[in-house]
Amino acid sequence: MKRFILLALLSSFLSADILEEIDRKLTPISAQMYKKLINIEPDGTKKEFLLFQAKKDKDKMVSLFLEPDSEKGRATLRVGENMWLYIPNVGRALRITSMQSVVGGVFNNSDIMRLDFATEYDLVKSEDKGEFLELELKAKNDTVSYDKLMMQVDKKTSTPIQIECYTSTQMLIKTLFYKKLKDFGDGIIRPSVVETSSDLYKGYKSIMVYGKIVKKEFSDEAFTLENLDKADDLRR
Repeated sequence: MKRFILLALLSSFLSADILEEIDRKLTPISAQMYKKLINIEPDGTKKEFLLFQAKKDKDKMVSLFLEPDSEKGRATLRVGENMWLYIPNVGRALRITSMQSVVGGVFNNSDIMRLDFATEYDLVKSEDKGEFLELELKAKNDTVSYDKLMMQVDKKTSTPIQIECYTSTQMLIKTLFYKKLKDFGDGIIRPSVVETSSDLYKGYKSIMVYGKIVKKEFSDEAFTLENLDKADDLRR
């Protein structure tokens, strides 16, 4: 029994270490970043959004829309699995869910405001596939947007290559492809582009392009509903 408990604890520590390494390769523990979201419809029509994001610790994120003009000034807040959208014309924050999308397209709010994988998932299985590791991740609770992730991780860079996202009934919702490794400076080297593929959104495609990632510390007060209308101050 003692040996079993010891092995279980060791497995848990190793799981946390792998996911923690992947998380830190993708984003510093606290940072600011700029990203562009591009939604492409079946007829080729594109709609683009430019976002500024501030991340603190493993479970807090503020996003501010900079473009287009019709969305400028809108802001979102994520604290754990709780999410809100601030609309200037409304003057208050509205509750939103992880499976909704503030921009439409294939990316949902959870994809756009991604927390650390280690915060939301446990590693239940790992296989060496030669050039990459295949990780099976299980959601820690039923509030997480995807029940299971099948992640391919580049062994050289410890960054994802692709992630399949499943429901609790094992239905594949979408696949995320991580592309174009980029050196953002300060030791941050990660894929700069994330693309989607989904049978549920036939003919539709969404792309996320990271333009800048910089380590930066923020106060806890910045990640509150009371200060969501001041999100632009975080850029200074």
